Amino acid sequence: MKDILIIGGGAAGFFTAINCAQQHSNLKIAILEKSKNVLSKVKVSGGGRCNVTHAEFDPNELAKNYPRGHKELRGPFHQFATGDMMAWLADENVPLKIEEDGRIFPESDSSQSIIDAFLEACKKFNIEIKTQCGVEDVQLTDDHLWRVTTKNDAFLAKYLVFASGSSLKVWQLLKNKKYTIIDPVPSLFTFNIKHSLLQNLAGISWETSVEVIDEQQKLSKKQIQSLQSNGPMLITHWGLSGPCILKLSAWGARSFHQLNYQFQLKLNWLPKLTEDEVMAQMLQQKNTHPKQQLAANPLFGFPKRLWQSFVNQSSISAETKWADISKKEMQILQNLLTQSVFDVNGKSTFKEEFVTAGGVDLKQINFKEFSSKLHPNLYFAGEVLNIDAVTGGFNFQNAWTGGFVIAKSIASKENE
Repeated sequence: MKDILIIGGGAAGFFTAINCAQQHSNLKIAILEKSKNVLSKVKVSGGGRCNVTHAEFDPNELAKNYPRGHKELRGPFHQFATGDMMAWLADENVPLKIEEDGRIFPESDSSQSIIDAFLEACKKFNIEIKTQCGVEDVQLTDDHLWRVTTKNDAFLAKYLVFASGSSLKVWQLLKNKKYTIIDPVPSLFTFNIKHSLLQNLAGISWETSVEVIDEQQKLSKKQIQSLQSNGPMLITHWGLSGPCILKLSAWGARSFHQLNYQFQLKLNWLPKLTEDEVMAQMLQQKNTHPKQQLAANPLFGFPKRLWQSFVNQSSISAETKWADISKKEMQILQNLLTQSVFDVNGKSTFKEEFVTAGGVDLKQINFKEFSSKLHPNLYFAGEVLNIDAVTGGFNFQNAWTGGFVIAKSIASKENE
């Protein structure tokens, strides 16, 4: 007999277990993990460095980074957010650092620092960790206890927490218990594009704005309005990536799935300038440096290779001087700089990350406690819920916040 059983030995499961023990030290807690290893996603996240959270300290602003869950997380983030997690890890002797882009990592640059802190805390609080213990079924007994059945064992507990991530088996189990599961689709992915403009430019990063073109009107107006993004974009060997694209992929996860990842993308390489301002700068260059070759002298601060590709795509000879460029050629170049159109044909997973949009319907959750509205003493934390975020440590922050709020709720009930 346990006080708390937690299904899932990942970030959300461990943080929930440890916080439950910290807030009420007499509780008997066990974590059930289906695989041989715990915290496997923590280990590989952030390229093995573990991007634990993001330096956004305003709860309302923090919530804006969640395409699914932004409304629901506002309240919980006022209870436990970025600063709280940083303080928690400081107490566990894990010093952190904030990088220029706002991502927060252990000073060690190793995810093992986080794993060791979690395992040490579990040892300190006698939290039992059971691996190769996949859950087959859960039942609420007549005594209002949770009976959890695995292949070889059965457990009883007063409180049950699902922190099982995007496990299809667990989602099916929950469907059988009358929970609505939003079918999972990929989020956080890069775009596959084959276009001569991008050839041999892999590794170039540039600040852009992008939007999806829906000429066939396959999407609703509301969907199209959300399919816009801006920020640094990275040209890759297979197409486009970088924060701008990843953010767009997260907000448009369901729309892109609906389009079977086949659509057109319009890209503005100079989002801070109007079309007239772009043309004005080119005319000024033509007037002041008529003898300069276009291709050899990039405008707008573009990297030379990228600028030469623009010139080439505009069918302007590499030897052409500014004095000799025609009005039509300038117009073609201006259009290319402000509204390049690419055909997207498929997606690729971003690095080692695989995030899904989908999970337990948020309408069935009481977010003051992360508890079920259908069953007593049942909780959900992390990616088992239909919550996902843009890249940068936000998905982990959802796990930390959920774990803390659940622990607070259970401790409150135990102290009544």
